[in-house]
Amino acid sequence: MSPALPHAAASSRLPRMTPRMTVPLIAALLALALAGCGFHLRNALQLPARLGPVRVTSPDPYSPLAESLADALQRAGAVPATPEMGAQVATLQLLSERWADTPIAIDEVGRAQEFSLRYAVIFTLRDAAGEQLVPQQAVELSRDYIAPPADSIGRTSERELLVREVRREMSAAILRRVDAALHAVGAPAPAPQADAATP
Repeated sequence: MSPALPHAAASSRLPRMTPRMTVPLIAALLALALAGCGFHLRNALQLPARLGPVRVTSPDPYSPLAESLADALQRAGAVPATPEMGAQVATLQLLSERWADTPIAIDEVGRAQEFSLRYAVIFTLRDAAGEQLVPQQAVELSRDYIAPPADSIGRTSERELLVREVRREMSAAILRRVDAALHAVGAPAPAPQADAATP
């Protein structure tokens, strides 16, 4: 019987790639490829200078969403409005914020165990003269989560984490709409096209 080849014995001792190991490896390779080809995330919101100071208002004076939007607008270059400025400032107005938990699955005894968390916000943006820059509109987000009836503590903590995540997404969604509307307002009108000359 001939002895096994050295390189064959060495290769048999190498760890085999499992699906669990390949996923992080593929993700890392994709990240390197995207970085190498010049891929970049979307530019942050840039407000036009003509907008001036911006105030964020909400029916809830302690609204975390209003605070998040005010911080994001300030990072985008907006001057925060102060009481000394009076009413002559642009206003991002949150007209309504509504949360709802809707049961979407029940167990064998009729107790809800899966819910859909919904968050709806109505907002508008007006300039210092009161003219609407972003017409009144609604944004609604929803996420599903599982909450076994026996695990009330786990349900509360999972829902709280989901609320924070959905609120961040809502802030980003509102800013995207503001960005799109302001760019549309500031875009130059298309030049009139000359009629085709007839022979």
